[in-house]
Amino acid sequence: MQLFERPGAGERAVLVHLSTTFDAEDLTELEALARAAGASPVATVTSSRHRPDPRFFIGRGKLEELARVVADHRAELVLFNHALSPSQERNLEQALKVRVVDRTGLILDIFAQRARSYEGKLQVELAQLRHLATRLVRGWTHLERQKGGIGLRGPGETQLETDRRLVGQRIRQIQQRLRRVETQRAQGRNARKKADLPTVALVGYTNAGKSTLFNALTGSQVYAADQLFATLDSTLRRVELDCGPVIVADTVGFVRHLPHELVAAFRSTLQETCEAEVVLHVIDAGSERREENVAAVYEVLGELGVEERRILEVYNKIDRMGRAPRLERDGDGRPRRVWLSAATGEGLDLLGEAVRDMLGSQLMRARVHLRPSEGGVRARLFRLGRVLRDEVDPAGGWNMEVEIPARYKGVLDGIAEFGASLEAG
Repeated sequence: MQLFERPGAGERAVLVHLSTTFDAEDLTELEALARAAGASPVATVTSSRHRPDPRFFIGRGKLEELARVVADHRAELVLFNHALSPSQERNLEQALKVRVVDRTGLILDIFAQRARSYEGKLQVELAQLRHLATRLVRGWTHLERQKGGIGLRGPGETQLETDRRLVGQRIRQIQQRLRRVETQRAQGRNARKKADLPTVALVGYTNAGKSTLFNALTGSQVYAADQLFATLDSTLRRVELDCGPVIVADTVGFVRHLPHELVAAFRSTLQETCEAEVVLHVIDAGSERREENVAAVYEVLGELGVEERRILEVYNKIDRMGRAPRLERDGDGRPRRVWLSAATGEGLDLLGEAVRDMLGSQLMRARVHLRPSEGGVRARLFRLGRVLRDEVDPAGGWNMEVEIPARYKGVLDGIAEFGASLEAG
């Protein structure tokens, strides 16, 4: 039986792209992903087929060409701009004698390098293990059957079964730890809700400028660089706007064909986006593939269940295009798009106006009677909205008419539960 062990990895990489219609942007992004992972692309091989080859993904003729390119450039790594099956990876590595990594594995590797927080590292490891669980046969072919012979016979499990069991145990351990972290996150979200602090979440295609915009809004020094997935860990900061204090959340960037393992693993982090009152969809206004990138982000947001009414599109990097900042509204006067530059600060005032309008677009007017013991509720109403009338009644209570954002309706419901009268205007 021929034994097979995976080749070692290196930095000199050959990029492979297969398409029915040649797409240069996909190659550009693959090169950016490769460099983000620390690889040095030395050559590119492209191919066009009606459908991938079930054994090698590319045809045999193209495989021979790829083998020559790998040998000529002394490459140590082959990166495919596609998702490969475990058998395809194994067959390619046997034929090429170098390590083969598909797009999913490449993105997972970048995430593993960039994760800094405890939660982020757990999420990346969980995604990697889920990806590895389907590929154990690839790396352990030489151990699929334990050898027989004197002293080696008897009960036991194969190495492959042992590895699957250990991977499964580790996945369950990580899931338990992530559940504890998610409980802490949920407690933090509940505390912010009790403090009546709305959340504004930043999402967008990777390298669209989310972290730069986050720093511009909050005055923070979150790491920002012109590279894919520069930051992974979710960051929260409190900011004072004209409409009051809000929590701004920076989240991980998206990419086309984002591995489902990552979407599942980072779901708790992305929960900030799901529950945010306003979602700022940051877009690189000058990108040649802007529409495709926007569609990729909306696809992920759809999986997360984020309603479109809460999304404000923020077209960033207008300084590179020579365009002036502006705020666009729909037919009902609601903010829909803001054009700005996070790097220069142009248009940030328009963004603040748009966020203020979205947070306060649904105002609720109510007449409320408070008892003398509810002075704390009265102070809270002054803090949350606009008090139109405030009169003291003979019993020492207050008759008030207030106008507050509809998101604070729960405050009024709470008053009604304490026996106060409530009449919505």
